[in-house]
Amino acid sequence: MSNDSPSSGGAPMAASPLTRACLEIDEYASGLGWDQPARLFALVDTARLRSSEPRLASQLGLDTDDAGKTQLTPIEQDELPAGTPLDKFLGTVAWPDAVAGCALTVERLMLPPSAEATVPSGMNEKQLAKWVAAHPERQEVRLTVAVLRDGSRESAVRLREKDSANEVLTGAGLVPGLAEALAATFV
Repeated sequence: MSNDSPSSGGAPMAASPLTRACLEIDEYASGLGWDQPARLFALVDTARLRSSEPRLASQLGLDTDDAGKTQLTPIEQDELPAGTPLDKFLGTVAWPDAVAGCALTVERLMLPPSAEATVPSGMNEKQLAKWVAAHPERQEVRLTVAVLRDGSRESAVRLREKDSANEVLTGAGLVPGLAEALAATFV
């Protein structure tokens, strides 16, 4: 895991274009505040977007080449349908060839690993959610997960109690289940 901080210009500093895109989406979601719905993003190759859609690239402020670096531009999609479980919704998503990857940001409650042994058995999904929501060690988190067609993955995790760009944790394997679900949208 790494802990990347924003550069002086506000853009996240990170080693890979996928990590930069993931952190850019996290920063965008952070600016909207907490208690937001899940948001889905297409990730497109910035150079390809500039050449195929110059007007759109200009509107997005992408009309200048950034030293020839491969970059990914996140483009927010329509709002997810209310009341549809996330896994069912993702099962309906398919991307055109121009989309290099996708990302999702979603808020969840998380328990520390030490709480795993205390989970009562035999609970259904609703009961478990209620139990987690009442647990004294629960943490509110915003998860941003990004995947590319080639299988590359990245995640950013922001705790509500440490709501700062300097406290965002990143890593490819932080949210494997959600990464798998997003990768399946390219199959």
